[in-house]
Amino acid sequence: MPTSATTHGSSLSLGSVGTILASMFCFAVVDALAKSVALQYPANEVTFFRMLFGLFPAISLCCGGSRPLSDRVRNIDIKGQTARATALLGASALFFAGLPYVPLSEAVALAYSETLIVIVLAPLMLNERLTPRGAAAAIVGFLGVLLVVRPGGAQTSWLGPGILMASAFCGALSIVQIKRIRPTDDSATTVLLFTAMGTVVMGCTLFFKWRTPSVDALLVMAALGVFATAGQMLMTVAFRRADAGALAPYNYTSIVWAALFGYVLWGETLELLSVAGILTIVGSAIAVAVRRKAPEGPLA
Repeated sequence: MPTSATTHGSSLSLGSVGTILASMFCFAVVDALAKSVALQYPANEVTFFRMLFGLFPAISLCCGGSRPLSDRVRNIDIKGQTARATALLGASALFFAGLPYVPLSEAVALAYSETLIVIVLAPLMLNERLTPRGAAAAIVGFLGVLLVVRPGGAQTSWLGPGILMASAFCGALSIVQIKRIRPTDDSATTVLLFTAMGTVVMGCTLFFKWRTPSVDALLVMAALGVFATAGQMLMTVAFRRADAGALAPYNYTSIVWAALFGYVLWGETLELLSVAGILTIVGSAIAVAVRRKAPEGPLA
């Protein structure tokens, strides 16, 4: 699940396209790995190990910046960062919890509906104006959501889609909150704080639900954290090189990879209405991203 980022780039180069495609592939691998262990282990445990194994690359990334780590941490917007991390952690945990119930590509598509939820939340929380174009995109996008979660579709109940829509709502809250964070907080520090907070919080939940992982499962969850951090780093590089609006269509290639992984690994197939719903969600989200030139998507 990719996360939001801020970009100041301009032109779209072949290198930028290659970087964002590599990033989306990493996030698709994360989702596939997460589903493979979420079928056997509690979502809080999967989330904990994703955070724990992602913590070390996050520290390395943060220490490699031009400003000393101590200086960046000392001046960080604690209140804003905590609110953002809480929402994003909820999005991650709920996404992992919903994975066992629906095909992987549908789960990723539903998570991407957070872009549409932001359209609704922004006027309420950021005092932004709801434009007719934005309202139309949200309505069309949510119609796509209904096509994906319809009764009688691939899933047998509303439980999985409901959990994933709750994940998308939390993801939308994190996007709204990141707009409130002081601009002096750089992306590396933001990622580090989220990962550290997530490790501590989800570690506390292990007292309530825990299943001792096998060595193979532990290796999978370690790879999950590494791929998540790699995807975040690649996405950050891409967004620094090019406009988010120009890169927006490439963000959704992770759904294609998810469909491929789902078919190869679990024999998942999509009905025609589900495909139509996914395309509607993606089309609406791309229209919003190109218009706003702000990359918004599910968080890994």
